[in-house]
Amino acid sequence: MNLLRAASTISLLTLTSRITGLVRETMVAGLFGATAMTDAFLVAFRIPNLLRRLFAEGAFSQAFVPLLAATRATEGEVATKRLIDAVATVLLWALMATSVIGVVAAPLLVWLLGGGLPGPAFDASVAMTRFMFPYIGCMSLVALSAGILNTWRRFVVPAATPVLLNLSVVAVGWALAGPLERAGYPGIYAMAFGVMLGGVLQLLAQWPALRAIGVTPRMRLSWRGFQEARANPGVGRVIMGMGPALLGVGVSQLSLMINTQISSRLGEGATSWLNYADRLMEFPIGLLGVALSAVLTPQLSAAQASGESVRYSRLLDWGLRMVMLLALPCAVALMVFAEPLTAVLYHRGAFTATDVAHTAQSVMGWGVGLLGLIAVKVLAPGFFARQDTGTPAKIAVAVLVLTQGFNLVFVPWIGVAGLALSIGMGALVNAGWLFWGLKKLGSYRPEPGWLAFGLRVVLACAAMGLLQWQLATRLDWLGLGAHEIQRGLVMAASLAGSAIVYFAVLLLVGMRPRALGRPS
Repeated sequence: MNLLRAASTISLLTLTSRITGLVRETMVAGLFGATAMTDAFLVAFRIPNLLRRLFAEGAFSQAFVPLLAATRATEGEVATKRLIDAVATVLLWALMATSVIGVVAAPLLVWLLGGGLPGPAFDASVAMTRFMFPYIGCMSLVALSAGILNTWRRFVVPAATPVLLNLSVVAVGWALAGPLERAGYPGIYAMAFGVMLGGVLQLLAQWPALRAIGVTPRMRLSWRGFQEARANPGVGRVIMGMGPALLGVGVSQLSLMINTQISSRLGEGATSWLNYADRLMEFPIGLLGVALSAVLTPQLSAAQASGESVRYSRLLDWGLRMVMLLALPCAVALMVFAEPLTAVLYHRGAFTATDVAHTAQSVMGWGVGLLGLIAVKVLAPGFFARQDTGTPAKIAVAVLVLTQGFNLVFVPWIGVAGLALSIGMGALVNAGWLFWGLKKLGSYRPEPGWLAFGLRVVLACAAMGLLQWQLATRLDWLGLGAHEIQRGLVMAASLAGSAIVYFAVLLLVGMRPRALGRPS
């Protein structure tokens, strides 16, 4: 299997998702700017999103996908189908209970994340939280489907469906924001309607793909069906695996909660600045980290289950080389080219030059830690494939404490950008610790040629960064704000030129792309 081709397919589809996501954020910035009501929506959306990452894409996927891959590799299709049906049934029951609790507890949840919101914004955030909370149910079932499809090496649908969320939010936002305002309601409510529509559409899009491979989950709503599903040994193993994974993922989400709470107290617009910067950081993470994790996790799990230790190590080595090759230039771009990126994407309508400056500072903070944020997506699956969710969890707890220590230093110094910088610094420590742990276990043994490979990448990044620094300082990116087509063309030419310089230098210093297609 050519892993680079598989990862590239996911990346291209994720690119479409991230582009539509940026269109979504650009629309929000233009319609609503960085205001208390925008902060209210972001807090409300973050609550089900946080739980989705905690239970669905986080702890659940970390426990379920390795077990699914191992079951399929060692026990066959019949046992695998029984495992899928049982896990899907128990998951559905858990989601129904969670949604009911979330709707009732919405005021408490908003207070935990956005206690600094002013009164009207707080009330609006509670209302939107209640409306959007069932989104976690849709997306958790989407995560279940994605884990199944990725294990069967059907990567296209899971990578493509996030586009539906962005398109739904954009369409509903443009259609309903104005009418809601004229009817006396906050226009930001339109965003909540779009989120729920997008969640439902993503879930519906998974089912044809699952049916095509004959593994559509059979979820039973009767109490007897739940009891029978709960008795499946695989369900118990998933639940046991989720315990440590919940701790690990929960720590990162707790860090996000703390940061949201802090940003809500740094003044109007601070939560929005951090969110707009986060969207730029999520762009390379989605293109690289998510794609690499989706491709590597089932492969690592199958190699581990089959006792192929050499292949396991080579898969990790290939993943880390891809991180170095593709994530390092993205990190340089976020640090050097932050203001041009922010100005071109967001500087219009209600989004002011001051908003650009604050958001760009946060983008630079994310850039410092981007390499760590993406490397974790490769290194953590190395432990999950061994069905070891405890070690990453313990590391995450220590990193949480360290991150809050960074916050005490950086937030008073540089404001909201310090929150992004603290998480980035923590991610670098997290990645380094995971790397050391895998080497200590003997699970990962670096392949020859790392020094030459690293020097080539660093040299190419330096050349690219120099070009971007010249472009960032010599052009008036804010002044291009009144000329949408012109600034779009200038940005496209700048990014294309940067990519050409980077890859041209790599070729000049002896990099051979053909060798990167599959583990050696």
